[in-house]
Amino acid sequence: MRSPLRALVSEYKKRKAEIRGRLKDFAVIHKASHKDIFSELCFCILTANANALQCARAITELNKTGLLFCGSCGRIKPKLKGRVRFHNKKARYIVGARKIFCHGRSIDMKALLSIKNAFEMREWLVRNVKGLGYKEASHFLRNIGLGRDIAILDRHILKNLKNYGVIGRIPPSLGSRKVYLSVEERMRRFSRAVRIPIDELDLLFWSMETGFVFK
Repeated sequence: MRSPLRALVSEYKKRKAEIRGRLKDFAVIHKASHKDIFSELCFCILTANANALQCARAITELNKTGLLFCGSCGRIKPKLKGRVRFHNKKARYIVGARKIFCHGRSIDMKALLSIKNAFEMREWLVRNVKGLGYKEASHFLRNIGLGRDIAILDRHILKNLKNYGVIGRIPPSLGSRKVYLSVEERMRRFSRAVRIPIDELDLLFWSMETGFVFK
């Protein structure tokens, strides 16, 4: 094993307990209340091109004020402004997701999450929930304990995949299903080669860039 990979494995050993503890926290969320799961979905909608900590603060405030479940688009926007990029669009996405999961004849999220295949679930989310691409849908599934074998290809992950020679360059866009799944499969093969599960590798790369394990 080459020196950079030895260093990666060494770093993993240092952070493994913390990473596994965080994943254990995620593992029970899909058994939580409908509101908790929906809040996590909205958090992942906000994280596209945005700081995760700021997104978490925005969701906390929307929950405290009741706006996440009852607020109009116009009342949600100011809570996002300055915290997330494209706050106007994302306010609309939250209201749109609420129509799918929280109104009248809405889809039962708990029933939806009973689908055992994370890949099928991700495809459904990308097709049906505006504001969720493959990265955001993967993030949501991982954060509720249902994304063990899928990758969240954000800029931190892509940078490390390039640094370790997993990909030759960072794609200008991951909007294409074909491109996303191709990079994800390369990351999956790399995770097997270094013997670090892909969900743990994801958090390892993220923590190496940010200095802490979050979500």
